[in-house]
Amino acid sequence: MNSHRTTKYHVTSNISSSAVLKQAQGRRLALLLPSFTSMAHILKTLNSWFWWENIWMPINVTWAHFVDRDGLVFPKAHQLYATIPYAFVLLIIRFFSERYIAIPLAKALGIKNVRRVKPQPNPVLESYFRECSKHPSQSDIQGLAKKCNCTVRLVEKWFRRRRNLEIPTVLRKFQEAFWRFSFYLTSSIAGFIFLYDKPWFYDIWQTWVGYPFQTLLPSQYWYYMAEISFYWSLLFTLGIDNRRKDFLAHVVHHLAAIGLMSGSWCANYVRLGTLVMFVHDTADFWLEAAKMFNYAHWEKTCNMLFIIFSIAFFITRIILFPCWILRATLYQPTFYSTTPVIAYFLFNGQLLILQGLHLYWGYLILKILKRFIFLKDLKDDRSDEEEEDSVTDNEEESIKNGNKNSCGSSKHLLNSSHH
Repeated sequence: MNSHRTTKYHVTSNISSSAVLKQAQGRRLALLLPSFTSMAHILKTLNSWFWWENIWMPINVTWAHFVDRDGLVFPKAHQLYATIPYAFVLLIIRFFSERYIAIPLAKALGIKNVRRVKPQPNPVLESYFRECSKHPSQSDIQGLAKKCNCTVRLVEKWFRRRRNLEIPTVLRKFQEAFWRFSFYLTSSIAGFIFLYDKPWFYDIWQTWVGYPFQTLLPSQYWYYMAEISFYWSLLFTLGIDNRRKDFLAHVVHHLAAIGLMSGSWCANYVRLGTLVMFVHDTADFWLEAAKMFNYAHWEKTCNMLFIIFSIAFFITRIILFPCWILRATLYQPTFYSTTPVIAYFLFNGQLLILQGLHLYWGYLILKILKRFIFLKDLKDDRSDEEEEDSVTDNEEESIKNGNKNSCGSSKHLLNSSHH
């Protein structure tokens, strides 16, 4: 009887505990539900504000007017989602082109895949390298040498080899330059084929004729998809590509390029957008070609290509872009509408930021040209150069034997093996 009562008590207790738990969960859901609802309402409101016609369209024009009809095809915002998978397709193409085209081409030009000498792990020096400085002063080197019980020369070699590990190899730089050269050359040729028979290529005023009801051409669609996907792919690989001193400028440039192209697509500024892309790509492939020959130490060819690039850059970015493109975006729209929409200010603001980057890069190019003219030295200040590294037979023997010139048989700084 007592056993039956005890069992009944446990069953009742479990049922009551379960009920309390369900009630608690119900109260939590009841508290969370309003927050989810308010969040959805906020997102819906922001979405409606973002796509408000007065931001993007001229007066008395709505998104309903951009439904495909009567043979007219218009750009649609949801089509931009395709640029993400297209970016991964470009990354796959890049992998195979760098592996099976760039590497054999580099070997044909005399570029070897040099393996770096890796310094032996040393906690003291590694900590100083990461937390203090990659380029220690002579007094710091002497202090580190005493702390590690080794010579100053070996500490200098350790830091030299450690710095070299963070610099991409010449072959890796060549592969990256080859990929950019291939894309910019292809897009320049394709852009010319797409634009050479278009009236707005010769008369910039034609970019506004019939706006905003200008039909989207298949060539314009693929030109946009390829360009936006390419800049997405560059953003995805910023962490592994050759890092230069103007890294932040590249991030701003890529984001501005994606924002401009995506915005011009949604607002149907496609004619102007294709001209902007063409103006940029026609100079860039010359620079990447100059880099490739620079890595191969073909100095005369590199110098000639860089001079051609400099001329093309100043013509397209410093002259044509502000005097042709910016004139069409800042000045000409006032003839078609007395009340510019908000997008007018947004797009022109981004274009002016882009022109600011052009002036910055133009300044860097002038510095390189100045050094080339007066010092006959054509070097890119944005890239770190690999430091020469050598070790004599006596030093190698000292390292291997762990004698008084090393840091001990188990703590020597340099490793004679390659990685």
